[in-house]
Amino acid sequence: MRTPARPRLLPIAAALALALTGAALAGCSSTSSGSSGQAADKPAKLTVWIMKDSLTDGYLQRFKADYEAGHPGTTLDIQIQEWDGIGQKVTSALASKDAPDVIEVGNTQVAQYAASGGVHDLSDKTAELNGKDWIPGLAEPGKIDGKQYGIPWYAANRVVIYHKDLFAQAGITAPPKTRDEWIADTQKLNTGGNDGIYLAGQTWYALAGFVWDEGGDLAVKGSDGKWKGALDTPQAQAGIGFYKQLQALGKGPKDADEAKPPQAEVFAQGHTAQLISTPGGANAIIKANPALKDKLGFFPIPGKSADKPGAVFTGGSDLVIPESSKHQAAAYEVVKALTGDKWQTEMAKEMSYVPNRTSLASALAGNDGAVAMAAGAVNGHATPNSPNWAAVEANNPIKQYMTQVLTGTDPATAGKTTSDAITKALNSTS
Repeated sequence: MRTPARPRLLPIAAALALALTGAALAGCSSTSSGSSGQAADKPAKLTVWIMKDSLTDGYLQRFKADYEAGHPGTTLDIQIQEWDGIGQKVTSALASKDAPDVIEVGNTQVAQYAASGGVHDLSDKTAELNGKDWIPGLAEPGKIDGKQYGIPWYAANRVVIYHKDLFAQAGITAPPKTRDEWIADTQKLNTGGNDGIYLAGQTWYALAGFVWDEGGDLAVKGSDGKWKGALDTPQAQAGIGFYKQLQALGKGPKDADEAKPPQAEVFAQGHTAQLISTPGGANAIIKANPALKDKLGFFPIPGKSADKPGAVFTGGSDLVIPESSKHQAAAYEVVKALTGDKWQTEMAKEMSYVPNRTSLASALAGNDGAVAMAAGAVNGHATPNSPNWAAVEANNPIKQYMTQVLTGTDPATAGKTTSDAITKALNSTS
């Protein structure tokens, strides 16, 4: 099973995919000999672990054929991995003497794996891989204590999906670009039996974005290396204050997240003007109500000013190379190819993912949802880069904090209790 930090990412990957075949490329572990210093152009059988539903079978087959044609003597053994149990499987592989050569991992998982000491440091490759242009929300989680262990591969983030007809009825001719415009428009939409927005009370990734916009964070790491929860700060209180204002402009439950009930099903009833989701959420809406097929639009979550979109959590994947890979140099060439212009562009077009670099966003032209997502990705962030962040999400005190504030508890009081719980989880050695 994925670590608790990762489950949010699989729905992102699955929802954004334009076509997933479900086929798997079977294989076995790498058995060829060699050393970590082997030249990249020497013959090798490279084992590559890719997560199920990340890419179509066709994409992987094309990449394999193209790569092997350009690297005579090298064979790619691409193995599809199930999400169930993947955390322990990767941890065990990294500790073994016969690890795969390249592994796809969730961007929030890199810190956990790097802490084991089994992931190869690729800091000296960032310039060659155009690291200065990487999406921050992917690059930051892959960098631990100043060293780049995870190489950004693809990203996905949330946008606002809106009902075009309801916007037109309210006289709104263009999506809002600032928070103030967003509130004003949502107030106009929240009339006549319609909800201005459906925002469940525990949609904590959305809250995180509002806190980041205020200059705050969910937790911060001190100079002593210890982590401290940060929901008791003025910045966090401003973030939850905006969340509360927006959430009140609809009938979203205050004590549940976006899955209870499924927000797409609520929107599909036709009386909700907006919701916050990955663009792929539109597919679920249309499935529930095909009549809405041509009535959905997308825009980036608005920021505090028009020149910068609102902050968003960037989900997605990084590529890592195990220390025990027998072919590290050759493995790096695979990573370089998968994160290069050609295959990033093809991935963006086929899967509607945001490419790992901001300069490649044009590859999404013509896909309105993906374009909005890419526009928001430039202000992408990640959850606190701690190996123990998964422990926070396991019981997720942030959700309870949100419900408490939305139902009248003083934000400072609730924030202090929640921050203490986060601090304890992040500094646990058990």
